[in-house]
Amino acid sequence: MGTSSPPTPPSSRALIYDERRFNTITLPCEWVEDYHPGGYHPVVLGDVFNRQYKVIRKLGEGSYSTVWLAHDLKNNGYVALKILISEISGSTTELQILRHIIGVAPGEGTRYITRLLDEFEHCGPNGVHKCLVFEPMGPSVNTMVEELPQFKPRRREMTIRYPPWMAKSILKQSLQALAFLHENSIAHGDFQPGNILFTLSDINSTPEDLLQQEEDMQAQSISPPVQRLDGKQDKWAPPYLCVAQPLVPFTYYAEGFKVKLSDMGGAYSFTDPPTKPVTPPGLRAPELILTGAVNNTVDIWSFGCLIFELITGQPLFCVPYPNSRMADDDHLLSLTAQLGALPDELFKHWTTSSLYFTPERKLSNCQLEGVAPGEEPLMLEQISMEKSFDQAGPDLDEEEAHKVKALIRWILQYDPTKRPSAVEILADPWFCGIDVESDSSKYLA
Repeated sequence: MGTSSPPTPPSSRALIYDERRFNTITLPCEWVEDYHPGGYHPVVLGDVFNRQYKVIRKLGEGSYSTVWLAHDLKNNGYVALKILISEISGSTTELQILRHIIGVAPGEGTRYITRLLDEFEHCGPNGVHKCLVFEPMGPSVNTMVEELPQFKPRRREMTIRYPPWMAKSILKQSLQALAFLHENSIAHGDFQPGNILFTLSDINSTPEDLLQQEEDMQAQSISPPVQRLDGKQDKWAPPYLCVAQPLVPFTYYAEGFKVKLSDMGGAYSFTDPPTKPVTPPGLRAPELILTGAVNNTVDIWSFGCLIFELITGQPLFCVPYPNSRMADDDHLLSLTAQLGALPDELFKHWTTSSLYFTPERKLSNCQLEGVAPGEEPLMLEQISMEKSFDQAGPDLDEEEAHKVKALIRWILQYDPTKRPSAVEILADPWFCGIDVESDSSKYLA
């Protein structure tokens, strides 16, 4: 162990390889290099925040926060503690949006959005961190499907997707939440399965020791010790990282289950859209990809993609390497294949379109970055959204499958002004027939 103090790490999040401080940790955790001034706050199981919230389990992490299950020592219950990176803690709009929701519609807000219980600031080695306290929730829609008992033990030939009654209920409840936000002139901005959470059974009656995450490196609930490459002691990072352990055993997912929208970190007012929204790459609308335009229908486009994904178990538009140079081209080629040709107004902004289309806009190549000299162009079969849907073999009869495909096509229109609102989609007969109040597996008469 080095005796002299290490230099303060750079606060920039755009870290280059030569600036790495730590041995690599391969477990599914946040990136250890993001523990620096401006970054994550180092948390250890058992830490107490604001003299009230004792951390007992890690629930998850994102680019801008870590989320923990904490025992509320004053009220003898459990909460989800979200600790933002200090870099954004002074300027985040998430708290403003949540306060606005509480102010205009506290009852409806509690029904559709994870409930904010408390807020405070915590000073640590990496700066001042805004801490938001929420009601504890179960796993995300992304995670829960993997935990359903019908998929255990896992077999190679299994198609992992929600049964139709669950998919329909998730879709309608999340659409109701979007309608609520949009009626209050708020866009979620990061509408995706990872931000839709299941509610819990009565967790407050559960003893702390049954919820406590063990500091067990062998069980991979925590990482090996965080170690600097130079061997010196680091005061900006925790001694170990925790692997997220969602509250799967305490989640209610039987008939009448409930989900809520979470993570308003990407939310914004219709009158003040961001210059760089955080919408996941595969769920971005074409105008956002090509012009950077942010409008009031960003969530609607994402929702149309989500219908396809939850019913079929497959994403409609897969962008496997979103940070690559040609990711947008890959996405746009998939868009044109599945939904049809882009309108002229959008197509003219596709600066690399000549790599794939003739001057008459006829597809001439599907090879990203164009055709190498002396090679033949790559031509792939153009499979429509409807054909992709059918090939996935969803568990719907032919009549209902036709309704769902027509619904997706209605939502995913290239012209944002022609996309239906959340309220209009809720009025569609398919959604009117889904009962989310009681037995979600049956249609209303």
